Amino acid sequence: MENKIYDVHIFVCTNQRSGGERLSCGDAHGMELVNEFKKQLKDLRVELKTRAQRAGCLGICDFGPTIAIYPEGTFYVGVQKNDVKEIIESHILQHKPVERLLLKAKP
Repeated sequence: MENKIYDVHIFVCTNQRSGGERLSCGDAHGMELVNEFKKQLKDLRVELKTRAQRAGCLGICDFGPTIAIYPEGTFYVGVQKNDVKEIIESHILQHKPVERLLLKAKP
């Protein structure tokens, strides 16, 4: 028997590196994304058990603001506030990844 709390769990990197020598997702931008996911999930009346929350470093800072969606384990990079609704409508509701934001393996 499967015992899961959430149908969809969204982790948003909020790691803020000190010094500025390397990119980081950033606490301010990360929390803006967390809040936008929560707002859009409510506004779109998503009827799945969902959770959007802040996370520590996801290990791929050089790709810009990063989120991970489970249970699939899909990573999106370079995510901006205006991408959130598309991610919910396409990935979460229609099970179609947003190709332009996917983390891609280097050739």
